[in-house]
Amino acid sequence: MTAQYERILYQVTNHIATVTINRPQVFNAFDYQTLREMSDAFRTAADDDQVGVVVLTGAGERAFCTGADLNEQQQFLKRPHDYFKWFGAFQDAHDQLRWIGKPTIARLNGIVVGGGNEFNLACDLAIAAEHVTIRQIGNSRGSVAAGGATQWLPLFVGERRAREILWLNEEITAPQALAWGLVNQVVPWSELDAAVNAMAQKLLRKMPDVMRYTKTQTNFWKEFAWSQTVMHARDWLALHAASAEVQEGLEAFREKRPVNYDALRQAKMDGGSPDLPWGSYTRTCAHCGAAHLPSAMKFCGNCGAAL
Repeated sequence: MTAQYERILYQVTNHIATVTINRPQVFNAFDYQTLREMSDAFRTAADDDQVGVVVLTGAGERAFCTGADLNEQQQFLKRPHDYFKWFGAFQDAHDQLRWIGKPTIARLNGIVVGGGNEFNLACDLAIAAEHVTIRQIGNSRGSVAAGGATQWLPLFVGERRAREILWLNEEITAPQALAWGLVNQVVPWSELDAAVNAMAQKLLRKMPDVMRYTKTQTNFWKEFAWSQTVMHARDWLALHAASAEVQEGLEAFREKRPVNYDALRQAKMDGGSPDLPWGSYTRTCAHCGAAHLPSAMKFCGNCGAAL
């Protein structure tokens, strides 16, 4: 069985459903449409009694998933409240994956970054090719990994290592990920499919109803942490979507330059705010009556009169 999508691939073979993020040109980053297609595929797999195991992977061998498509994220600088809608699609994809009622395997075929690691963590098991690296980048790029990583990494690797991953944003090699408990197996690239299939065959030789409830119980702490924090994350990230930190992170990515962390910190040291580079919107033009003008501006942006 093969379902047709534009941004993902979905195929069922021998009771194994494989969902592939099929955007190798952007290192399998996901946009709104990708997330909606993933949600639909996960629901389809959940409802299909032929499916006993679900595998999530990325196209090619360069990337499993590198998180949100930053080209799409640019639009939220102008329409930050739309980020709330976008995060709803992200949240739904995660919910459908966790609630699928069948064991899931992350087939890590390449780099795993940001929100891509959150989908790795959402799966029950993970097998990585030996060239894979895993990295969270939120603190370096203007986001917070509150779509799963901040809640789940302490459960996987412990508090201190979770802070190291989330705060320092350094790459974790596949052997290190195995030692820390981020993945179950590391194998050569040429053996990845065989290892994933072997794991899937073991899972298929278990009672499906008992497996489903065992999964539900095993997921208790993941579900608890997610349910207590995800809506806070969704609101905060939407409010922050047009902030100076996000803007700097996106512009640095687009311009292929380092992030100017010093400028962001200097604005706070100067007693101002990087979100208000021209001061608070408190001035009114005596000439034309234009209100809510930046306090540091010397001329009215409406009529040009001196303030």
